[in-house]
Amino acid sequence: MTNGLMIDLHSHSNISDGLLSPTELVAHAAQHGVSVLALTDHDDISGLPEAKQAASLHGIQLIHGVEISVTWKKRTLHIVGLNVDVENEVLKTGLAAVRQGRLERAKQMAAGLEKSGIHGSFEWASAKAGQSILTRMHFARFLVEHQYAKDTKSVFKKFLVKGKPGFVDHQWMDLESAVSLIVNSGGEAVLAHPGRYDIRRTNMLLLLEEFRGLGGTAIEVVTGSHTGAQYVEYAKYAQLFGLKASQGSDYHGKGISFMEMGRLPALPSGCIPVWQDWPHVQLPSDQYQ
Repeated sequence: MTNGLMIDLHSHSNISDGLLSPTELVAHAAQHGVSVLALTDHDDISGLPEAKQAASLHGIQLIHGVEISVTWKKRTLHIVGLNVDVENEVLKTGLAAVRQGRLERAKQMAAGLEKSGIHGSFEWASAKAGQSILTRMHFARFLVEHQYAKDTKSVFKKFLVKGKPGFVDHQWMDLESAVSLIVNSGGEAVLAHPGRYDIRRTNMLLLLEEFRGLGGTAIEVVTGSHTGAQYVEYAKYAQLFGLKASQGSDYHGKGISFMEMGRLPALPSGCIPVWQDWPHVQLPSDQYQ
């Protein structure tokens, strides 16, 4: 919250792995007091025109965003792009390639589950996804609905991590390519939810140094999956590397989200908000907490 203005720069619709359509997501954001919203679907920007139309009806400032899957030192990371150009052909081509990789991964995940006696996951997940991309969340929802796990969080621990039947060691886009796609389309590259990665301090320092060198400009400090202590921790990392701070609920829908929209606390003291110089989100500097 920034002096009454709720800014949420990370959310998902059913174009990727969220439950709500872009129109429904924007309406939900408005109902929960969000004033500035970024739709950041995984590797897909096709929901942005619909979201923009809905945002104009609800008086919300919509930020064109995307979340790109990246492989870095054999780890999967996510890079959020904010204020990307949805008409940029290089961006669209690059994201299409990542989505094709997602489809191949989904087939491999389903095959792994089949071997463990869990049948029909690909067909169910494909039906739920429709024309949207297939993600791990679709498989997680399948496993919950068919009572293989009590909730989506436990699914990831029991089925979708290394050594479990639904895990696939997939090679995503490299960090340099992802940051380049975002920056060259006019956007800002943000390291998403860093507290979720299994990265010790030495590698986090290396990651942030490389990320900054490639043109990354911000890090998510306040996000749905971070604890209060992590808000402080990643604010310090942002200051150490001269990176701006971003915030977002990472909302996917009721029952599968870390945090409800409209409940983000203020950025920690000393952070430079990623939106500070955006002409469409202008606030006096003394309003940043």
